Amino acid sequence: MFPPQKTVAAAAKEARRALKRLARPAGDFDASRYFRGDHDLGFYNTGTKPMRALAKQIHLAHRHQWGVSDAMAFADALIVDRYLEVKSIGIEVVARYRRDFAPALLARWRRWLADDYSTNWATTDAMCGMLIGPLLVKHPQLARDMRAWSKDRNMWVRRASIVGLLPVVRARSEVDLVYEIAERLHPDPNDLIHKAVGWALRESGKIDPRRLERHLRAHVGVIPRTTFRYAIERFGAAKRRHLLVLRS
Repeated sequence: MFPPQKTVAAAAKEARRALKRLARPAGDFDASRYFRGDHDLGFYNTGTKPMRALAKQIHLAHRHQWGVSDAMAFADALIVDRYLEVKSIGIEVVARYRRDFAPALLARWRRWLADDYSTNWATTDAMCGMLIGPLLVKHPQLARDMRAWSKDRNMWVRRASIVGLLPVVRARSEVDLVYEIAERLHPDPNDLIHKAVGWALRESGKIDPRRLERHLRAHVGVIPRTTFRYAIERFGAAKRRHLLVLRS
C-alpha cells in the first residue's frame, strides 16, 4: 500500500520512487515502440494496470485530506517529469476528483500542453479523456474554447481541441462543433492531427452516418488521406471503397 504522506510534495516524490520500483526492462513489453520520431520521453515499462493500481492507492491514502486542488498540485509536480508513467499517474489521480472539476482548471491544463509537458500522444490523449473531456461534459459552455485551441501554435493544444471533444460527442452533444473544428484542422500538416480528426469524425459518424458522409464528400479535396481512412472505418466495405475512389 502507498503510505500517506505529510505533504503533496512528499507524495509526489514517493510516487516517483514507487514507479521506479515497478520498472521493468524493455523485453516483451517496450512502451517506446509506440512513439515515433525524436523525443526525450522515458519509460519505466510498468504497464497500465500496475500504474493505475498505484494511482488508486495514492488516492485512497489521501482521500480524507486532499481535494482537487491538492491533486492538481500533485500532478503539477509530476507532469514536468520526462517519464511517461510519472506524467500519467498525476493525471490518473486528478481524474479521481472529476466530481469537483471547476472551469478554471481548463486554463491550467492548456498550460501543461502549451508549455510542452505533454509532447506525446499518450499523455495528451489521457488528459483529453480523463480531464478535459469530463470537464467539458460537466460544463458544456467551455466547449467553445476549443475553437481557439484549434488555432494554437502548439500542435498538442491543437490535437487536444478535437480529442478533448470526444467524451462530449459520446454524450451526444457538440457534434456541430466537432465538424467545425475538423474543418479548421483539415489543412494542418501534422499526421497526429490528421489521425485525431479522423478519430473524432468517426465517433461523430456513429450518431449520424449520413452527415459524416456529406462532410467527407463536401471536403474531399482538402481532407488528408489519413483522416479520411480513419473517418470511414465504420462504414461497410462497399461504401469505404466508393468513398476512397472519390478521395484518390
